[in-house]
Amino acid sequence: MKNKYVDLIKQTFEFPQDGFQVVDDQLHWNDIPLLDIIAQYGTPLKLSYLPKISSQIQRAKRIFNVAMARADYKGNYTYCYCTKSSHFSFVLDEALKNEIHIETSSGFDINIIRALIDEGKVNKDVFILCNGFKKETYTQGIIDLINDDFTNVIPILDNMNELSAYEAELKKPYKVGLRIAADEEPNFEFYTSRLGIRYKDIVPFVKDKILKSPNAELKLLHFFINNGIKDNAYYWSELSKGIDMYCHLKQICPSLDSLDIGGGWPIRTNLNFDYDYDYMADEIINIIKTTCEKNGVKEPNIFTEFGSFTVGESGAILFSVIDQKTQNDKETWNMIDSSFITTLPDTWGINQKFILLAINHWDNEYQRVNLGGLTCDSEDYYSFESQTNRVFMPRINPAEGPLYLGFFHTGAYQESLGGYGGIQHCLLPAPKHVLIDRNAEGEYTTRLFAKEQSAKSMLKILGY
Repeated sequence: MKNKYVDLIKQTFEFPQDGFQVVDDQLHWNDIPLLDIIAQYGTPLKLSYLPKISSQIQRAKRIFNVAMARADYKGNYTYCYCTKSSHFSFVLDEALKNEIHIETSSGFDINIIRALIDEGKVNKDVFILCNGFKKETYTQGIIDLINDDFTNVIPILDNMNELSAYEAELKKPYKVGLRIAADEEPNFEFYTSRLGIRYKDIVPFVKDKILKSPNAELKLLHFFINNGIKDNAYYWSELSKGIDMYCHLKQICPSLDSLDIGGGWPIRTNLNFDYDYDYMADEIINIIKTTCEKNGVKEPNIFTEFGSFTVGESGAILFSVIDQKTQNDKETWNMIDSSFITTLPDTWGINQKFILLAINHWDNEYQRVNLGGLTCDSEDYYSFESQTNRVFMPRINPAEGPLYLGFFHTGAYQESLGGYGGIQHCLLPAPKHVLIDRNAEGEYTTRLFAKEQSAKSMLKILGY
């Protein structure tokens, strides 16, 4: 009878697979023996595997460029990194090794651009696509960049009033983009996105305001839907509407030459993940090209703003099981040495699932468990996987030492949503954060990016 944890994983998923393998009863992630990392740094522990960021960027560039070559597509492809997915300097440092451009979403992103310029990591011809509903500090930061001769700053207008800020301050030619307010998917609470300008207003706005401006030049149309790039009727319908609008605008505004299809390329959040990236890129490029040919306009340059795709699969967080509690005849709780609410807020706030695997004891018999966090909040738990609808872990044998487990592909949004460096629920400290890289010989290296949050730092924030 195959009742070991390793048997369960191999029977449930195609395993081993890219990035995950078991060697001598222990999980290796990207060929890194995780028990060795735990022995050095302890748990709870956040990991960022930097080479994955570069490999994801190069993968997307390759896929889109191949799709364009197959379709004899005349436009260019530009990869932008969506900074809100992770603002950390080590993420930008790694991403910028790959000739990427930047998409911003708040005024403070402009400060990051300034820091990158001061450090010589970007130059003034980098594309900076400025998205989001903008407060005065954000529009002023954009204006200052344009006045400082950043040649490819493109504020993407989120509403029709935004243009007036640039018109009042800028006395030189500048570029603008325009975001379409797409229809939300049918099961969403709202019919139309709160972001962007609705379809019926776009053409009159372009004719009455942008074309009559002495300095503004419409260069880019932005299209994005909330549920991302998926192979379903909703996505293809909204994409087609966006391309039709591009063609209409191109005929009245020849300066328009680029289409931003946003972000939303998915990442592996379970081991049964099945997504054909090549097919999706081929379809997107072919639909854009065919629609443009039908309307007699030149196909646009393509921009993407991949955030989670860039950084998500580079992240992991490791925990120890510090106790096991049997609360009734059916429910066994493995208590971890941290909190899901503070370290993985997506799992608690929007029921996001990640790849969950034991780090050690793969040859032990498996059992069904619930995972409990340390806070006093009843919602601080993780009780089922997206594929199995429950959690299984190796059975604990105290004589064999502690059980460790890991959540993988957690590199996007967790720190910003959880309030990195601030006050955590029940004053639980933020865990250590370790960066993993490769040297010239291909050997992995580690360095401590942040220590575990101290009581002193938290008390200072609280005024003690």
